[in-house]
Amino acid sequence: MMAGHGDDHHADGGPTRHIPVLLAEVLAALHPVEGEVHVDGTFGAGGYTKAILQAGASVVAIDRDPDAIVAGRALESQSGGKLRLVQAPFSSLDEHVDQVDGVVLDIGVSSMQLDQAERGFSFRADGPLDMRMAQAGASAADVVNRFKSGDLARIFGFLGEERHAGRIARMIESRREKKPFERTLDLADAIETHIGRAPKDKIHPATRVFQALRIYVNDELGELARALFAAERALKPGGRLVVVTFHSLEDRIVKRFITDRSSAPSRSRYMPELEAIATTFTKAGGAVGPSDAETAVNPRARSAKLRAAVRTAVAPRGEDFSIFGLPKLPDVGQSGER
Repeated sequence: MMAGHGDDHHADGGPTRHIPVLLAEVLAALHPVEGEVHVDGTFGAGGYTKAILQAGASVVAIDRDPDAIVAGRALESQSGGKLRLVQAPFSSLDEHVDQVDGVVLDIGVSSMQLDQAERGFSFRADGPLDMRMAQAGASAADVVNRFKSGDLARIFGFLGEERHAGRIARMIESRREKKPFERTLDLADAIETHIGRAPKDKIHPATRVFQALRIYVNDELGELARALFAAERALKPGGRLVVVTFHSLEDRIVKRFITDRSSAPSRSRYMPELEAIATTFTKAGGAVGPSDAETAVNPRARSAKLRAAVRTAVAPRGEDFSIFGLPKLPDVGQSGER
C-alpha cells in the first residue's frame, strides 16, 4: 500500500512475474506525449515508467525501496536524461516536482519484494518477519511481538478484514511468551494450526493477517491519502491523476478523494463560505477493471481498479483526512507494549 508498483501482485505472497497491471488503461488515462513530465509515484520494476518514456514523455520515478532505485539505475542511464529516480515515499512527491502533466500510482506490494524471501513479505518461502518497504523503522516482527492483543485484533480486523482477528491476536500474544515470532513461516504455520483450513478454502488462513501487517508496517493507507493531497498540489491545470488499487480499502480512499475534490458543496444560507469552495479535479469516468484477456494472462490482476481525474485550475485545498473515514490505529512508531 503504500508503495505499490506497476507489477503483478499475489494475494498470498507467492512468486510473481513483473507484469504492469492495466497498462493500456493507464496509458489511455494518463495520455503521455512528447514534452510532458509525468510522475510514476510507485516505480517498482519500472513497468509504467518504461511505457511513459516510450510515449516520449519524461518521468520522475519515486520509490521508497532502495532496492528498486538501485535496480532502476540502468534504465535511468539509458533514458537520455528523460528519467530521474528519487528514493522517497510517494506521499512526498510534490517536494520533488512542480506543475507536472500526470501522476500515476499503483498501490500495494511489488512482485520484486514478494519474490525476495529475505524481505519477509511472503510466507511461501521462509524469511525474516520484516515487510518494510523502506527497509527502515519498525518491522512486522516488532508489531507481532510487542503489541497487545487488542491492538493486533484491530489491525487484523480493519486492514486485513480478517474475521478471526481476535482469536489470532490472542493466540499470538500467548505463543510469543514462550517464543517470539521471527520468521514468516512460523507465523503462517501458527495461524493455520490455530484456525484450521478447510479443503474448500482458496487462500491460506494467514493471507489476511500478512496483508494487514504489511499495510500497517508501511502505513500504506496513510501514504496513499497523503499522496493524493500531494498530487493535487503537484499537478498543473489539465494534469491527469491515475491510481490503480488492488483491494477495497485502497479503492475507497481514492474514490472518496476524487468524489470530494470533484464535488462542490451545495450552497447554504447558513454557511455562505461554502460558495467559495470550487472543485480541484474533474472526475474522468468511473472505476475501470482489467479485461478478460488480461486476467487470463495475469489472474492476479482480477482485483485491480483504476480511477482517474483531471486537475482544474483551482488552487489546492487543505489536507482533510476526515474525508477518508480511516479508523484510529496504534502508532507504528510506538510499538512497545501499552
